[in-house]
Amino acid sequence: MKIVIFGLTVSSSWGNGHATLWRGLIRALARRGWRVTFFEHDVSYYAGARDLYHIDGGQLVFYADWDEVRQKAEREIADADVAIVTSYCPDAIAAAGLVFDAVSALRVFYDLDTPVTLSHLKQDGRADYIGPDGLGGFDLVLSYTGGAALTELQTALGARRTAALYGHVDPDQYRPAEPRPDFAGDLSYLGTYAADRQADVERYLVAPAGLRPDCRFVIGGALYPHDFPWTPNIHFVRHLPPPDHPAFDASSRLTLNVTRRAMAQMGWCPSGRLFEAAACGAAIATDIWQGLDDFFEPGRDVIAVRTTEDVIAALDLSDAELKRIGRNARERVLSDHTSERRAREFETILSDAFQSRQPPHQISEVA
Repeated sequence: MKIVIFGLTVSSSWGNGHATLWRGLIRALARRGWRVTFFEHDVSYYAGARDLYHIDGGQLVFYADWDEVRQKAEREIADADVAIVTSYCPDAIAAAGLVFDAVSALRVFYDLDTPVTLSHLKQDGRADYIGPDGLGGFDLVLSYTGGAALTELQTALGARRTAALYGHVDPDQYRPAEPRPDFAGDLSYLGTYAADRQADVERYLVAPAGLRPDCRFVIGGALYPHDFPWTPNIHFVRHLPPPDHPAFDASSRLTLNVTRRAMAQMGWCPSGRLFEAAACGAAIATDIWQGLDDFFEPGRDVIAVRTTEDVIAALDLSDAELKRIGRNARERVLSDHTSERRAREFETILSDAFQSRQPPHQISEVA
């Protein structure tokens, strides 16, 4: 079985969450017998922070200009079983035109940014990666977000068939690791700077740092502005490639997860970071959003926080209690949220979509 993907990036994890999700899913699909071709526009900001150059079980196609790669894209789609266009793909609309012409491939759009897509639609009347006719030309629209988002994709963008394909983690890449002194802290946070997360980062990390000057706080990520409200006990680690994430998680007693505002408001939109930290056995303090308890049990698997005082209380828990919570989180993610689990769910969703497609075209799961 063959999948062709036109995506944002799989080669660079700098400043985006798409890359690690695709890496885990592609590896899981390759183990299940799939071949994947991923088309990525070769842009300087990802090229300068590239941390992957080939994909197992397929090929990674870099291109500088859509016109130069169009014919190759047509050939790849011609013998594909599934052709996917994703949110934030720089050439999404042009790629969708080729996908719509596919004779046999299931035509799929995967929105890994559904809350942002719907927010843009309400504010601007459009999203750059979706054509003027919406999503009605696709046989299937997958969404990183569940709940009401699936219905909104149908009513607002004409999607005919929707399904949630949530985030996940590859436990071969994310697992408990040895701590590193340069990452050591009482509370850590790993995430790209985002203005719509800033208020929560200040509430759950900057404010506790001010109240606990004897504790060490660590932020890792990219795009942080010079006017970020640093304090002497907040230490910054510039963008970390994925292989360093497990050690980063292992080096603090507690790690923070903050969900972007649009994702939290929509609900059922867990960040990939949440699954990664859990797979590493980290004790996680997370903001609260509708649907959280469908993924992790607050109080058992994660510590749900609403206020600065909640974070202080979490920091005051014993090492033994924090380690227990971290173990529970890891057990939960290994049971329900691995890339292998999502690959199986993905196959089931595709099978159902193929069976309902006209003319019928059936896919069988690869053993």
